[in-house]
Amino acid sequence: MSNRTAEPPKTVLLRRGEVHSPADPFATAMVVERGHVAWVGSEGAADAFADGVDEVVDLDGALVTPAFTDAHVHTTATGLALTGLDLSGAPSLEAALARIREFAAARPDDRVLLGHGWDAARWPGGRPPTRAELDEATGGRPLYLSRIDVHSAVVSTALLDLVGGDVSREDAPLTKDAHHAVRAAALAAVTPVQREEAQRAALAHAASLGIGTVHECGGPQISSEDDFTGLLRLAAEQPGPRVVGYWAERGGEGVARARELGAAGAAGDLFADGALGSHTACLHEPYADAGHTGTAYLDADTVADHVVACTEAGLQAGFHAIGDAAVATVVEGVRAAAEKVGLTRIRAARHRVEHAEMLTPETVAGFAELGLIASVQPAFDALWGGEDGMYARRLGAGRARTLNPFAALLRAGVPLAFGSDSPVTPFDPWGTVRAAAFHRTPEHRVSVRAAFTAHTRGGWRAVGRDDAGVLVPGAPADYAVWRTDELVVQAPDDRVARWSTDPRSGTPGLPDLTPGRDLPVCLRTVVGGRTVFVRPGE
Repeated sequence: MSNRTAEPPKTVLLRRGEVHSPADPFATAMVVERGHVAWVGSEGAADAFADGVDEVVDLDGALVTPAFTDAHVHTTATGLALTGLDLSGAPSLEAALARIREFAAARPDDRVLLGHGWDAARWPGGRPPTRAELDEATGGRPLYLSRIDVHSAVVSTALLDLVGGDVSREDAPLTKDAHHAVRAAALAAVTPVQREEAQRAALAHAASLGIGTVHECGGPQISSEDDFTGLLRLAAEQPGPRVVGYWAERGGEGVARARELGAAGAAGDLFADGALGSHTACLHEPYADAGHTGTAYLDADTVADHVVACTEAGLQAGFHAIGDAAVATVVEGVRAAAEKVGLTRIRAARHRVEHAEMLTPETVAGFAELGLIASVQPAFDALWGGEDGMYARRLGAGRARTLNPFAALLRAGVPLAFGSDSPVTPFDPWGTVRAAAFHRTPEHRVSVRAAFTAHTRGGWRAVGRDDAGVLVPGAPADYAVWRTDELVVQAPDDRVARWSTDPRSGTPGLPDLTPGRDLPVCLRTVVGGRTVFVRPGE
């Protein structure tokens, strides 16, 4: 997961700023050498290094932090959303159709039109576009439009014609196998040049936001082997964010394929269920707005077999699990695997659960017992939580208030790794930290410091590295420089965000993320000692 270029990284002294480091809470300077942090300390001591470095960077009061790690990303889809049709801001069905018409007219040479982000639940009338409406808006061209949660899509007739076979022609959002079929057909129509352009756009955008590492969640139901290996190759050959790849294919063949493709694990979006927005997350009790409990894609025996295979191969296993029944199935399966290969080996492997939105006290305890990493997305609560949000509509207000219990996970000792699930929600690291610290359900809030750790060091721990994601001597020099206001320290209170600027706390400060305040602006991102982003004009 390293980035390689012919020229070795420079030795750099950064000074006259604020360096967020547990090694010295009052640090104002840092030396980077051979791609690693060599020293952090005070301004006065920095003078001793000035003559022995290749470059001196005057921070002019800026904040230096570890670069963020986004622990759940679909890179090509993110890039296609950046370069394609974004419907996340469409206020109505009529507005969405107008945007589709404009996009189709502007891209006459595309073999397939790709769009993302529609959410009919937010539109007056609450209905998605019909196939006839899409056919009219595109002039009869192939079109794939994924819903905001990426677990269903609406498509044009011309795209269905590309799929052929027995794919459903029902005039409704496609889910499950039908969705996988149309998505595969749409992505197959994307040219290699378009795909690489999208990947470059996504990685450049991540770097511009202070993200130094992304965990790519690929797999045969999500992307393709060429897409996955092309992304890993691109990240290895050009300066930019590191990419850790996960390939979601189960069983012995899946484990062998993951190893062959250079993946860190047969993990990521290995689906135990679907999503709440599409009524496909698997629940113990029926949806409040539908007469069923969603869809289970795996049983506990299948989970156990996959975890055993991964553990024996020295790879991480991992599952997409959102509904409470799906999460319980994963915990049951991993526990069964522990009975076969030993709890110590299971805990050491750091297997992962992606999303884990609906947890109970029993499954939280199971995560802690089994050493499972909770790879979670705080922006989901910011987007869908609250008394009137999608969670409440799908589940009722009572169940909705139990979702995304970050504080309970931390109290139980469960490691957290924060991500975006981009393009489901956009790259927004400081916004993610804010969403966790100001969770819509107060008892689930965590401190800004804990949230920041989950979005920096947590992602590295989730791939088995305990020596990174923090600015201390010997750590990889992955860092970002920020323009921000006064730094503060949040008091350790689960319910109320209280702040202190008292340096006697001995705790490195962080930006004040109180809702309504401006978020920090990234000025520079460095990965392995190499600059991968500089804000224009800086």
